[in-house]
Amino acid sequence: MKVGIVSFAHLHAYTYADALLNMEDVELCAISDGNAARGREAAKRFRTRYYGDYHEMLQEDLDAVVVCTENSRHAEVVIAAAEAGKHVLCEKPIATTVEDAKQMIEVCERNNVILQIAFPVRFCAPIQRLKQMILDEDLGRIIAIKGTNRGQNPGGWFVDKNLSGGGAVMDHTVHVIDLMRWFMGSEVREVYAEVDTVFNDIPVDDCGILTLEFENGVFASHDPSWSRVKSYPTWGDVTLEVIGTKGVTKVDAFSQHVTLYSDLDNRVSEEFWGDSMDIELIRDFLSCIKEHRSPSITGTDGLKALEVALAAYQSAETNQPVKLTHR
Repeated sequence: MKVGIVSFAHLHAYTYADALLNMEDVELCAISDGNAARGREAAKRFRTRYYGDYHEMLQEDLDAVVVCTENSRHAEVVIAAAEAGKHVLCEKPIATTVEDAKQMIEVCERNNVILQIAFPVRFCAPIQRLKQMILDEDLGRIIAIKGTNRGQNPGGWFVDKNLSGGGAVMDHTVHVIDLMRWFMGSEVREVYAEVDTVFNDIPVDDCGILTLEFENGVFASHDPSWSRVKSYPTWGDVTLEVIGTKGVTKVDAFSQHVTLYSDLDNRVSEEFWGDSMDIELIRDFLSCIKEHRSPSITGTDGLKALEVALAAYQSAETNQPVKLTHR
């Protein structure tokens, strides 16, 4: 299978490229990046061809592309890839507006190509264990869920709203909302949020608190932030606490680590040793293509997570709960 990557603006592009290089019967054929220095360096590192214009790359004999551009450019690249007949794995969030997300979904459906959204935490072993516990009703009926995704400020284009669509609430809400939806098979009915900038001197938000009500009656809270300092042992976390009628379970997606005290760089770090969810995401995406099946994480999944993040911003601006409609 022949795969290309559009842009290394998002750091996940590097782990995806590593995953592609280490898979049998897969070839990383091309890399495109509007940033010539970054693109050429990546092409050299991953031993493949570089294209300055992704449209030129899409004319090549590729089966699929991985899109890791700035968030606001997802729509234009995904649409171009779909119209070129390429299957697409798109970095999250799917887009920065609902209109763009819907157009991406429609164009991919019309051109009969897969659109999968990069929510790799679904492939984390502890998260999958919790999913199975919920399916087996080990926790009984779910009453409430508490989630966190607290990390470091990534800087760069992430703090430019025109490119990112928002700050920490946009960046860190979609992952956890996707997990909550996936666990329960229910949509968010109402969002109330408070959003602020308190940890960093940046022009976008770096923290928020979301209170959610799902259509199945479950209440949830979510803490998305860029609150971790650079000296913190790891970039951040993804945690969930699920409260059911039969019990309570807590899960930390990155708890499979050892703590390293290094005299080489005079810092403490948490070194992850568990299975790579990025590799499993790529493997699942390629399997969907080979087996001609629907993507495990659809464009609609991306859209629903985006709607919650945007509703959180609207709620914070109006100081009122925002109701979501699902058709």
